[in-house]
Amino acid sequence: MRNVDFSSWQSVTATLVGLALVTLIGVGIRLAMMLTVQRRRESMNRQINERLRTLIAAYRTLGGSFTGDLTVDPRHFRDLVEAGGRAESSDRPRRIRDAVEAALSDVILLGTAEQVRLAEQAARELVAGRPVHTHALVVSLRDFIRKALDLDPVPKGLDIPLQGPTRPSGAGGGRSKGDDARQGGGKGEGGGSAGMGGAMGMGMGAGLGTHHEDDDEAHPR
Repeated sequence: MRNVDFSSWQSVTATLVGLALVTLIGVGIRLAMMLTVQRRRESMNRQINERLRTLIAAYRTLGGSFTGDLTVDPRHFRDLVEAGGRAESSDRPRRIRDAVEAALSDVILLGTAEQVRLAEQAARELVAGRPVHTHALVVSLRDFIRKALDLDPVPKGLDIPLQGPTRPSGAGGGRSKGDDARQGGGKGEGGGSAGMGGAMGMGMGAGLGTHHEDDDEAHPR
C-alpha cells in the first residue's frame, strides 16, 4: 500500500484496476485448481465404484451358496463324454466353472495382493483339473468389501458356514441353448433346444385347438 499513488483520480483508478485484475487472476487460478482436484476425485470415485461393483459380483459368484457341493468341477464337456457321463449332468458344473473362471479373472485384475494370490491358486487348480474350494477367497473379498463400504467387520464368534460357487438356476432342467443346439443338431432326435421345443409345442397346441373347433362346427352334436 506504500507504493499506491493517491495524488490523482487517474492513479487511484489505475491502482484499483490493477488490484482487481490481480484478485481476478488469483480467484481464477484457485477455481481452476479446485475444478482439477474435483475432476480427479470424481474419476477416482468412479474407478473405486466400478472396482467395488466388480468385486461384489465376483463375491456373489464365488460365495453365493452355503449348501450342496461347494467345489468347482474343472472337467469340460469332452472329459465327461470320454468318461461316459451324460450331457444333461454336465450342464450345471460347466456353467458354474465358466462363471467361476470369469470371477477369478476379475479378481486377478482388480483384487488386492492377497486376493490375487488366492485367485491365482484357484486358477492353477482348475488348470490342473482338480476340484477347487473358493471359501478362503470369499472371506477375503467379504472383509475387503465391508471395509471399503465403511461397514463394521463381521462379528467375531459367528460360525458362518463354508461358502461355495453360486448354483445357476434356469428353466428346462438348467440346460443351455448352446448345449441343446450341439446335442440336437444333425441327430434328428427329439432333443432340440428348449426354446424351439416350447415354440413348436405352443404352435402345435394352437393348431390342434383350431382343428378341433372346426370339426365341432362342421359336425355339431
